[in-house]
Amino acid sequence: MQQAPTAVRTPAAKVVEGVEGVEGAVTTVLSRGLNVRHIRFMALGSAIGTGLFYGSASAIQKAGPSVLFAYMIGGAAVFMVMRALGEMAVRHPVSGSFGQYASRYLGPLAGFITGWTYVFEMAIVAIADVTAFSIYMGFWFPQVDRWIWVLAIILLLGAMNLLSVKVFGELEFWFSLIKVVAIIAMIAGGAAIIVFGFHSGNGGAAPGLGNLVDHGGMFPNGFGGLLASFAVVMFAFGGIETIGITAGEAADPKKVIPQAVNTVPVRVLLFYVLTLGVLMSLFPWNEIGNNGSPFVQIFSGLGIPAAPHILNAVVITSALSAINSDIFGAGRILFGLSQQGHAPKSFGKISRHGVPWMTVVLMGGILLVGVVLNAVIPEDVFLVIASIATFATVWVWVMILASHVAMKREIKRKGLPASEFASPWWPAASVLTIAFMALVIVILGVFEDTRVALYVGAVWLGLLVLAYKLWVRGGGRVRADLVDETSSIPVVAQYAERP
Repeated sequence: MQQAPTAVRTPAAKVVEGVEGVEGAVTTVLSRGLNVRHIRFMALGSAIGTGLFYGSASAIQKAGPSVLFAYMIGGAAVFMVMRALGEMAVRHPVSGSFGQYASRYLGPLAGFITGWTYVFEMAIVAIADVTAFSIYMGFWFPQVDRWIWVLAIILLLGAMNLLSVKVFGELEFWFSLIKVVAIIAMIAGGAAIIVFGFHSGNGGAAPGLGNLVDHGGMFPNGFGGLLASFAVVMFAFGGIETIGITAGEAADPKKVIPQAVNTVPVRVLLFYVLTLGVLMSLFPWNEIGNNGSPFVQIFSGLGIPAAPHILNAVVITSALSAINSDIFGAGRILFGLSQQGHAPKSFGKISRHGVPWMTVVLMGGILLVGVVLNAVIPEDVFLVIASIATFATVWVWVMILASHVAMKREIKRKGLPASEFASPWWPAASVLTIAFMALVIVILGVFEDTRVALYVGAVWLGLLVLAYKLWVRGGGRVRADLVDETSSIPVVAQYAERP
């Protein structure tokens, strides 16, 4: 592989990345201030949020108890996506992540589409999250207009993201920690109700594992119900690919990326499966979500009178964490796109703190749309937003897998050094995962309430192809030239042996 200008680690823990295109060299400086603790909790925070606290009720209504299998299957597929991304991130720890990998191994058009589709996904989800935040605050302050909360949180988190990336990492760590602790408390509290009989005695079905099979069996809506739930299930896992984006700002990507990749997907899967398993053991699946949040039901069952307020504090933190992660992820991808000539050069401007400040400003401007949409979007559009975001998410994951396949073929063809963090069960697992992602996209089109996602997705991809043909010139038409940082570092080699 032709070597691009080398990445130089400085004593100040920063990296100087030279990106050379047709029009000349552009030098940027990003601060490497994220350690494994930051990255691990950032990925947890982006993947545990609205999809669990509210989307899970919709998934349960579609599939019943069999939704647990949907989360297991979806979690396994996501783990393979993350291993593929992790292998590329360790080999090429760049700020643009999968957008640049697609450009390098699939071609500049693929990189353009992948990067902008991820930005599109983050924009949709972030607007939904800021709107949700305003609704949550309305629970405590009903007299305050919702748009005030939207504007306030945009300004606050925008300012936080303009500071050092380490400040962002710390903020996300504590936001995510609160969510994780709350979920563990829900699991422990629900288990206590089941084992010790702490029940409110409201006349409903008695809590117990029997609730998983006593109300129509594990598959009350048949196999079709299980398939239908994947639209919401895969939405819930969306955002976990943020791990790859952090590679360009990780203090030691060869160490922290493998650690985060190997632990986070399994933890996310356990959080979802255990939490929903306990929930459906406490209450019949067809009653979940009918009378407020299912998680309020858990706290209420323990006899905690302040359950609604506790949950509201948790979901507010969850929304803050999600918005924070959305701004970071979309901003760093835009930064990478600008380096490739796929976005205005202004998005590549770096502040004295080592932060691409123009991308943060743009995401703040996009989120301001949420102030307007707050007044015109009906409140029952969660499934539509989730399905559109699912299409964008799955498309990005397919591009990650396809880039990984192309990279592995090039490694074999050119006799390049083996990867230090190789994806397991190659190539069978990668092929099966791509087939599963294609199935999810087909499922979106089969069911009427999610079909709009395919229409929106097709229009979006068509517009991107048109934009590439009309506006991308010069270096933007050239494959990304990435530094191959593969070396025989023992601390990474040990992770490569893990399945």
